[in-house]
Amino acid sequence: MALIQRGVVFMTEAVFPVGSSWRVQGYQKGSTDYRKRLLALGVTPGVIFTVTRVAPLGDPIELRLRGAAISVRKSEAQILILEPC
Repeated sequence: MALIQRGVVFMTEAVFPVGSSWRVQGYQKGSTDYRKRLLALGVTPGVIFTVTRVAPLGDPIELRLRGAAISVRKSEAQILILEPC
């Protein structure tokens, strides 16, 4: 489920349909470990990613960004502040 305020999406339960594109606006306060991991993988504010796959049980999800495919857990994706593209 997502909470939408002023066009910005705060992921409360990471629900990403395959083929959807999102722009990262920033990070919610939360685990610095997840934030550091996502930043190291290239998920920085302003980057646009596309959801390319979702595992059969819904976790993890595969994102395509900057010419690479990365897999993240739903719990990691929940700290992202997103804007639909």
